[in-house]
Amino acid sequence: MKQLLFLLLLGGAGATLAPVAALAQTTPADTTRTTVKPQLNTAPPGSAPARRAPAKAPTEPQPAPTAPPVYQPDPNVPASRAPTYDPNRPSGMDLPQRPGVAPPPPPLRKYFLYTNFGLGYSSYAGDGQFNVSVAPAIGYRVSEKFAIGPGISYSYINVSYSPYNQQFGYPEKIQYNNLGFKGFAQYIVYKQFFLHAEYEVTRLRGKATDSFGNVYTSNTTATTPLGGAGYRSQFGERFAADIVVLYNFNDGIDRQGNRNSPYGQPEIRFNFLYDLK
Repeated sequence: MKQLLFLLLLGGAGATLAPVAALAQTTPADTTRTTVKPQLNTAPPGSAPARRAPAKAPTEPQPAPTAPPVYQPDPNVPASRAPTYDPNRPSGMDLPQRPGVAPPPPPLRKYFLYTNFGLGYSSYAGDGQFNVSVAPAIGYRVSEKFAIGPGISYSYINVSYSPYNQQFGYPEKIQYNNLGFKGFAQYIVYKQFFLHAEYEVTRLRGKATDSFGNVYTSNTTATTPLGGAGYRSQFGERFAADIVVLYNFNDGIDRQGNRNSPYGQPEIRFNFLYDLK
């Protein structure tokens, strides 16, 4: 009986100590856990929390700027066809224009060659005058519409007098070879139409023949103002041709029977214009 009671006590004590032993075994493991305490925000109201700046990626070294290439002429290209530098197009390329915007006008060429070939004939009361002339000049454009310039002229004149005038001492005919200096002015009034004026001083070297075959020579100086209008036809970018009709304001005869002008009435000219660079 005592043995039975002793065994029962041992079994109850074992059952009681089993949970305690299990709790004792788990206690050390639980104490190893770390507990993070919440931290209070001690920053003043309205301030944002500080952020760490992101790390910058390493930058690669940039190449040093180089000067623009200098144009070198190609020895295989003729000089007449070699490209020229245009300050309005430094790159040598035409930039596209915006729709509705006109491209800039080309630069004004200031100087030009202006040569005329003259042909004239006048007749009055049986007297007649025929002349041909050539006169090269250099023009300068003051503006797009107004131009001036000096020039020289050479002309040949053949003057014939009527028998009525011959009885008063005039020769049968006079031939002149003339050399003169002149200045001209032009103004474009509308598109290809322009006004033209000239003033010329000419040395006339004449040879007269009377009805008896006698030959006489003379040297006189004539001043001739001319004025009129013309029309220009453009052929390409730099070449043009004009036809000009001029009125001669001094086509009389002096007291010695010499002409005061080497030109007839009217004076019709065919002029050629060439723009220089």
